[in-house]
Amino acid sequence: MLKSTYPYYLANEPVAANTDLAVTDKFSGEVATRVALADAEAIDKAIGLAVAAMPEMRAFPPFKRQAVLEHCVKRFRERADEMAMALCIEAGKPINDSRGEVTRLIDTFKVAAEESVRIDGEILNLEISPRAKGYHGYVKRVPIGPCSFISPFNFPLNLAAHKVAPAIAAGVPFVMKPASRTPIGALIIAEVLAETDLPKGAFSILPAHRDGADLFTTDERFKLLSFTGSPAVGWDLKAKAGKKKVILELGGNAAAIVDSDQGGKLDYVVDRLAFGAFYQSGQSCIGVQRILVHASLYEALRERLIVKTKSLRMGDPKDEKTFVGPMISESESKRLAGWMESAVAAGAKIIAGGKVEGAMFEATLLENVGRDSDLYRKEAFGPVAILEKFDDFKDALNTVNDSDFGLQAGIFTDSLAHAHEAWDSLEVGGVVINDVPSFRVDNMPYGGVKDSGLGREGIRYAIEDMTETRLMVMRETW
Repeated sequence: MLKSTYPYYLANEPVAANTDLAVTDKFSGEVATRVALADAEAIDKAIGLAVAAMPEMRAFPPFKRQAVLEHCVKRFRERADEMAMALCIEAGKPINDSRGEVTRLIDTFKVAAEESVRIDGEILNLEISPRAKGYHGYVKRVPIGPCSFISPFNFPLNLAAHKVAPAIAAGVPFVMKPASRTPIGALIIAEVLAETDLPKGAFSILPAHRDGADLFTTDERFKLLSFTGSPAVGWDLKAKAGKKKVILELGGNAAAIVDSDQGGKLDYVVDRLAFGAFYQSGQSCIGVQRILVHASLYEALRERLIVKTKSLRMGDPKDEKTFVGPMISESESKRLAGWMESAVAAGAKIIAGGKVEGAMFEATLLENVGRDSDLYRKEAFGPVAILEKFDDFKDALNTVNDSDFGLQAGIFTDSLAHAHEAWDSLEVGGVVINDVPSFRVDNMPYGGVKDSGLGREGIRYAIEDMTETRLMVMRETW
């Protein structure tokens, strides 16, 4: 169970400044714990101490960074059950999904530990013309400077880890604002980091209300802002961020295409589609929202997917048999229900699910959804998926691209030509062949185009963003 209160962490130290932030059990709605909430003064102090820590962090050698990350892996394994239950309570995430996220947290820190000693440079041959005879170039990567991180509610452990772990590997101090609805995971990460010998000021993790956290975005002492969250907020933050580098991991309305050659594999395809659409109540930016099925398979897949969707158990996320838990809040559930009702009023048909009670939203499948509806155009971010048919593969690719988003897409096909055609033409950050777009391994480059964001996460790619190239030119002969 959760502790009764949690401090925030300022310059590596716990500070029990207050208990102003109530964190609720998302299934019961009751207050589960209380957390210290940082004000502008605390955030400003954390930034100043991160700046002061920069020389020592720059000098903190790779083997020590690796040791810190390996310590985290060890402690996360020891505390895995505690962390999974905390996640289940604060996010309403079914316990099996919560355990899976803890596993991914561990994977992310493991990869970062490996990459921390592989931040290499290169030697450049500059003798491309007579004027450069005797000159040689040497390139290394150096820490960019203090970084600002803002993490979301839907993966409180792993999406925080995708900022924290590469920062430690790269040798940059950071100040993080975890989502105020789900701060506990990040604070447990802070507890573990506080056990290490990271230089004072290397990290601060400060829950704060959005309206009081402008310094995370606007303060010029930060050299990078990494934000994961909604497109509306992310693009607004970018506009306010000034000269610092900005990395945005935003939303999507991911599509999966089922090609005409998948008739013998429908059981597998349906299982994966149901998982991709409805796991953790659909609150994933790469959750399956649009399902495009070749007309020759549409009826067969439709019937199987209806059965599968109706079989998914909704209820208390602490129950081992629960697959669909609550959405993060009743207001989010009402928002999505409104979109669904509008789509139905315009001619859409609910073919499975559709029941909504408080924050509980049944796994729901629709067809005949208008392409101009909010449910089709925007990010549902809930347990709703849309079925539609196609006749021509190129048309299906064009339909996937007819979106303001471009994060990932999934293609079920046995055709190598179709796989490469999708990879060549889909306007997304990643194409997953023979699985859902919800698939992610934590060392791969991850991010999107269009309204889905800027830049890539994945440890090695994040380290590149958190470091700068520094050149030395040497005239060795004259």
